[in-house]
Amino acid sequence: MPELHRTLLRGGSVYSPADPFATAMVVAGDQVVWIGSDVGGDVHRDTVDTVVELEGALVAPAFVDAHVHTTDTGLALQTADLSQAWSRAELLRLLGEAASKSEGVLLAHGWDETQWPDAALPTVAEIDSAVAGRPAYITRTDVHSALVSSPMLMQVAEVRGLDGYVESDGVVVLQRAAHHHARELAQHAITPRQREAAQHVALSAAAVLGIASVHEMAGPEISSAADLESLLEFSASGTAPQVIAYWGAYCGEGIASDLAIAGAAGDYFVDGSLGSHTALLREPYADTDTDGVAYLTAAHIRDHIVWCTQHDTQAGFHVIGDGAMDLVVAGLHEAAALVGAPTLRAARHRLEHAEMLDDTHVRALLEYGVSLSVQPVFDERWGGTEGMYAQRLGADRAASMNPFAYLVKQGVPLAFGSDAPVTPMNPWGAVRAAAFTHNPGHALSVRAAFHAHTRGGWRAIRDDMSGTLVPGAPAHYAIWRATDLVVQVPDERVSAWSTDPRSGTPGLPDLTPGVPLPVAARTVVAGRAIYDDGSLPEVKP
Repeated sequence: MPELHRTLLRGGSVYSPADPFATAMVVAGDQVVWIGSDVGGDVHRDTVDTVVELEGALVAPAFVDAHVHTTDTGLALQTADLSQAWSRAELLRLLGEAASKSEGVLLAHGWDETQWPDAALPTVAEIDSAVAGRPAYITRTDVHSALVSSPMLMQVAEVRGLDGYVESDGVVVLQRAAHHHARELAQHAITPRQREAAQHVALSAAAVLGIASVHEMAGPEISSAADLESLLEFSASGTAPQVIAYWGAYCGEGIASDLAIAGAAGDYFVDGSLGSHTALLREPYADTDTDGVAYLTAAHIRDHIVWCTQHDTQAGFHVIGDGAMDLVVAGLHEAAALVGAPTLRAARHRLEHAEMLDDTHVRALLEYGVSLSVQPVFDERWGGTEGMYAQRLGADRAASMNPFAYLVKQGVPLAFGSDAPVTPMNPWGAVRAAAFTHNPGHALSVRAAFHAHTRGGWRAIRDDMSGTLVPGAPAHYAIWRATDLVVQVPDERVSAWSTDPRSGTPGLPDLTPGVPLPVAARTVVAGRAIYDDGSLPEVKP
């Protein structure tokens, strides 16, 4: 057996439950083997190959982004950021700028008319003029609606007869079946070279952000088997974050048997999104006469859960509205009647988003051991009394959404993610968003939020060893340049901040809104650096 490379990190702060006062750590190969003080670490100096001087930096478990669409994220990073368009005119300007810098079909993402003074969407003719007659497929921020140019519309002419094709006064919006069809053809327009470049851009950006692993939410209505195969090959190179693949289709249909997937889960749609009025609600939307769309029945959900349970794979669904949660809970109960509740719990299935929950839903999640993959930045971006949620649902229903504190208190396992490109990968930003929610009653401590974005992501893939820095754990960690470390408590009855070492609680960076977020100096996966800014002094003992 070859000898393992051993590294001593010293002179910083190590976030570890093994020692809340740790300042040093030893890694051998792909494992953490020791944690303690600098004095204790010096004992190991003669046995290690490299000593890293942390210079006060924080060593902490690396992040997991539990919901990502990698290729789409890379494409969005390479083109115009349409989320920055605060008006229809600005959207058209950004589209023109993007069209002037690219070739082929223009794939652009991120418009959100709820942020505009006038929510009127551009006409097809206006889009044609902006993109100089190019085929263009332009997704809304939630990726549940799209605008198209007329050359693109000609390529998908059959969408005119599909559910979800809406045309009024020159404006064409594609939703539901019409959108899924157009998206499939737009995905086919991506060349292998474009795909590989986009995946490289996205995973490289993740590494810079201290992300060790991403959960890729692939599927026949999202991407393609070829896209997933390419992504897994790149991840296996060892130079990028680990990719955990999910395929959102009934019983894994349409995926090659030799592709390693963690589950037939992820964006397997029970409903749509609130922004596009397609999330399924118990009561109609406040701003239009619809209660959304159901893509699956309770029986369909039941059969999928049973199949996944019997094949030792995770089942999971995209579910947002309370009506959709009702269907999922009914499917869980029916599945438990067939396979038994203990067997169902052991499978550790998961749900994505789950933004509208009540006590009945939570009891079912606990009974059947279901974890939730949630996105705190959704609340930051669309919550509040004036946000999109309030526009769609009314203030009372909107205020009850994303009850993170209640879920944690009840014992529901949470994993945090971005749903990039819906919101950007920004893990410290997500931790801050969960700690400073629009509804203060839903806020988590920074510590609980940090755990959801680290260990929670590993637990969501049924890995109970990763996500903490203790001897014997996998060496997935990041080194951070951060402000003073503090202990934050989301309770106005006690001091909001503590630096008292007698608490025995390891500190985390100050994430008060307005304070700069930590910056990664190095990101390490299984003992191997996938990102290094070169700022940390290293010596050979």
